[in-house]
Amino acid sequence: MTLPNLGAHIPWAQVDRCLAPALALGLAPEIAIKGPELDVIDERAILRTAEVLAEAGMRPRVHAPFFDLNPGALDPLIRQATGQRLQQTLRFAGLLQADLMIIHPGVDKWRYPKLEQAWLNLALEFFPPLVEQAGQNGCRLAIENIYEESPDTLVQLVDGIDSEFFGHCFDAGHWHLFGRRPMDEWLKSVSSRLFHLHLHDNHGRADEHLPVGDGTIDFNPLQKHLRKMPVAPSITLEARSLEHLQRSLLEVNRLLA
Repeated sequence: MTLPNLGAHIPWAQVDRCLAPALALGLAPEIAIKGPELDVIDERAILRTAEVLAEAGMRPRVHAPFFDLNPGALDPLIRQATGQRLQQTLRFAGLLQADLMIIHPGVDKWRYPKLEQAWLNLALEFFPPLVEQAGQNGCRLAIENIYEESPDTLVQLVDGIDSEFFGHCFDAGHWHLFGRRPMDEWLKSVSSRLFHLHLHDNHGRADEHLPVGDGTIDFNPLQKHLRKMPVAPSITLEARSLEHLQRSLLEVNRLLA
C-alpha cells in the first residue's frame, strides 16, 4: 500500500488563519466553500492562496457547497441551482489547482421515500457534463455518503457514470451515524473507485466531529482494508480545532503504521 496523502478540513473563511498550521503539519487543505461565498469571493485572494500552496508543493481539495443543493432533485429549478453552484465551485477549484472536489448527494430516504430510483436517474443525467469539465481540469469528483444506510445507490451512480474522474468519498463519521452495513462490507462495495476518506469520530448519536479515537468508531476494518489497496485513497482529517487536528493526526499515523 502506498501511504495516503493526508489533509485537513479548512473553511474558506478561515484560510488566512488555518492554512499555515496545516501546511506546517504537512497536511494538504480541503477547502470548504459555501454557496453565497462564491458570489462575492475575491479572485485575488484565491490566487494568493494558490501561490502559497504551490510554494508548499501542495495541491488542495475542495469541498463543494451543499446546503439546499441536490444534483438529483425532482424539482428542475433545484437541479439548475445545484449545477450553477457546482460550476462556480469547479472554477474556484481550478484557480486553486485542486485535484479533487467532494460533493454531497443531497438524498435521503426520509425526504425521498421510495423515490431513490427517480433521484438516481436524474443524478445520472446531471453529472456527466460536470465530470467531463472536471476531467479537463485534472480534477476528480467524489460523492460523499451522508444519510445513506447502504452504499448501493451511490455505487449505482458511480458505476453508471463510469469515469476515472468520478468516485467515492467515504465519510467514517456519517457511516457510524447512518450506515446499516458493516464498515468492511461498505468499503468493499466502493473500493474500485474509492478516491478519498473523511476521518473523524463520534458516539453514534450526533455528528460530533471528534478527534479520531475519541468516539466509538472501530477503525480497524478501515486499517485492514487500506492495507489491501495497492493505491491508498487520500484522507482529510475533519477536526474543529488545531488541537483536535493534531490528536487525529497522531492516531491516524498510528493506524497507518
